[in-house]
Amino acid sequence: MSQPPHPSSSFGPLDVHLLREGSHARLYERFGAHPDGSGAFRFAVWAPNATRVAVIGDWNGWNDEADAMQPRADGSGVWEAAGIPAQPGQAYKYRIWGPDGRYVGEKADPFAFSAELAPATASRVWAGSHEWRDGEWMKTRAARNALDAPMSIYELHLGSWRRRDGQFMNYREIASALAEYMGWMGFTHVELMPITEHPFYGSWGYQTTGYFAATGRYGSPEDFMAFVDHLHQHGIGVILDWVPSHFPTDAHGLALFDGTHLYEHADPRQGFHPEWNSAIFNYGRNEVRAFLISSALFWLDRFHIDGLRVDAVASMLYLDYARQAGEWVPNVHGGRENLEAVGFLRDLNRAVYREYPDAFTVAEESTSWPHVSRPIEMGGLGFGMKWNMGWMHDTLDYVHDDPVYRRYHHHRLTFSLVYAFSENFVLPLSHDEVVYGKGSLIGKMPGDEWQQFANLRALFGYMWAHPGKKLLFMGGEFAQRREWTHEGELEWWVSDQWDHRGVQKLVRQLNRVMREEPALHQLDFDNAGFQWLEADDSERSTYIFLRKPKGGSPPVLVLCNMTPVPRPGLRVGVPTAGTWTELINTDATEFDGSGWGNLGGVQSVPVPSHGQPQSLVLALPPLSTLYLRAPVAAAAVAAPAAAEPAALPAPAEASAAAPAA
Repeated sequence: MSQPPHPSSSFGPLDVHLLREGSHARLYERFGAHPDGSGAFRFAVWAPNATRVAVIGDWNGWNDEADAMQPRADGSGVWEAAGIPAQPGQAYKYRIWGPDGRYVGEKADPFAFSAELAPATASRVWAGSHEWRDGEWMKTRAARNALDAPMSIYELHLGSWRRRDGQFMNYREIASALAEYMGWMGFTHVELMPITEHPFYGSWGYQTTGYFAATGRYGSPEDFMAFVDHLHQHGIGVILDWVPSHFPTDAHGLALFDGTHLYEHADPRQGFHPEWNSAIFNYGRNEVRAFLISSALFWLDRFHIDGLRVDAVASMLYLDYARQAGEWVPNVHGGRENLEAVGFLRDLNRAVYREYPDAFTVAEESTSWPHVSRPIEMGGLGFGMKWNMGWMHDTLDYVHDDPVYRRYHHHRLTFSLVYAFSENFVLPLSHDEVVYGKGSLIGKMPGDEWQQFANLRALFGYMWAHPGKKLLFMGGEFAQRREWTHEGELEWWVSDQWDHRGVQKLVRQLNRVMREEPALHQLDFDNAGFQWLEADDSERSTYIFLRKPKGGSPPVLVLCNMTPVPRPGLRVGVPTAGTWTELINTDATEFDGSGWGNLGGVQSVPVPSHGQPQSLVLALPPLSTLYLRAPVAAAAVAAPAAAEPAALPAPAEASAAAPAA
């Protein structure tokens, strides 16, 4: 006969119903360790196939006879204990016996808010709080995160961005340095590689064991709250990489949690990921879906996170991902689509946008799965945006070629515009492209040193002008030479060298112009915001297009010359008469270029070209990208004030991480 639930149980009938249904979105309020109001703590864990569970920890000498847990009588699989004399900061685990009384082991709490530092694996009791001061950000973030807002994302690995005397900086120290640097550089958002607790530092956080715990490597949960708060107060949004696609099989983690395949599929053809040597969640189990959705909302609820970038979505969508014939199980219709994962992703996005319409989700999805960033009601998955992996690979393949061969691969750069508006795309130059022997961004560029830097500057100019939001991995903004490694900090010393500093100053200027010019961000996801003027000049490897705003503001003309041959006297058609102002010239001397240019602007002449009534005759520098803004009408509309990040500090205020301009 089952024992009755503990009289101070936090679970009500509705909680149990929603857990079983898979729609409980805040299980972290019920499971885990929580103060019970009497100076003690209550504990709850889901282990439906266990025959005995005890909570063991520092307060009871890790004695499993001291604090036995009781199963609820409703058959939910929830085990509870209350009145436990634990104290904040103390370590604990669950000792579990599985079916038939077999001993399973000691498991960390799946809902723990804090954990011991690796290689230790216990959970920690936490009951802290933070007094938030980001009210102004939270009131305005709907506009800052809107699809028509400027967005330039700085992807960051906390352990290797900056260090102090070779050691990790804590969340608060990083926040202070990062806010100053982000403000100086003009990025609007930072994207953190996973900070959910992970036992192996070298996994960069992508092998998560603690889905509700910020890693203790950089401080406490309160410290991470202060990190987010500080960035918000400086006008910077925070995006988290979040990994619901797989989890490690460490003995203290989720795998075989109650002696059975509880969180993962039992069949290795469904439950084991051969590429990452990890377990795959069972998205068909309601309680597992509720666990993951609760994790997603936890970071938005308790840490004011602005967006979630969902990792490895393609591996979730396809049953045959990284598998050979006979190594996977078809769906009920005989197909390769993981219908249960599709349902989970839609449930996830419904929950996020229902609770936080001013936040967003981004899919890292590397295939041509349709409508990833389209509403669920239209057959989509419901994400706000999607990484454009095709653009990334085509572009890097193109710029890796010596310019003399680029004429034969001209349409690698134009192809992305065939599908650019089929999704709400983020253009990523991410950490994945600068590790495992791929080299740094500057190292991918062909030619001598001058050509390498000119190529990289031209690439960044093209990228910032291309429709879509921008993402750049740390170190790329100052052309770090060394391939990224998580051991040690970035090569900040090279940003003191003029050529590297020139790239850094260009990225800063691109961010400023992107924010200030509505044409460069308002219609990133609408083909009305883009017009080719010259897409087929393969002989000269030039590309010319217009970016257009919603209305009232001037369009921006963009020209790319992907060869080291200067193009003087180039005639380009334009729609508007007057002086077109040069906003960006990646070959300018301030960026360590050769200084070719157009003296700040070009006056149009009434000679039709490229299907336009006016034209400009200009100098297109070698290996460069130019932006020229149309004449500004008296009633021109400025970029929305709500979408602006904090003002850039004067150069004299910049720290060592932000060298003076």
